[in-house]
Amino acid sequence: MNIYHGSDVVVKQPKIFQSNRLLDFGIGFYTTSNKEQATRWAEKVSLRNNTGKKFLSIYNFDFEKAKKELNIIEFTQADEKWLEFITENRRGKESSEEYDVIIGPVADDNVYLTVKLFETGVLDKEEALKRLKVEKLFNQILFHTNKALSFCLFGQYIDLGGKSNG
Repeated sequence: MNIYHGSDVVVKQPKIFQSNRLLDFGIGFYTTSNKEQATRWAEKVSLRNNTGKKFLSIYNFDFEKAKKELNIIEFTQADEKWLEFITENRRGKESSEEYDVIIGPVADDNVYLTVKLFETGVLDKEEALKRLKVEKLFNQILFHTNKALSFCLFGQYIDLGGKSNG
């Protein structure tokens, strides 16, 4: 399957990076199977880094082969197990340590707000899950180990435009 990584640079050789922010699935290399989601990520990174450059790096991920050789957890929806998992990661408890690949909904925009309200105790679990059910969620695929990255094969990139340094 094709997967995408949106950034302000082309990433031909993905690496596991420690982020300075606490993310949904912990440290690693984040991708998605949704091209529009990756395009939004490229725009956000470009704005955050003030580069004006936006790229989609496209990879092939042999999911069927990976399932046989890697420890993968897949959340198919924003349910209680997913909410607890991302809340632990965002609080700095690496609940992702035992997995090579983590797949599941991305907590973006309204979803992020709901998760934040749950994390801070404003919403209880029941109310948070009720709000999450009405959101349209795209996926994210985190490659958490170098072994997992061997299944993320660079194919090409798309220049989404932006300012030139030339």
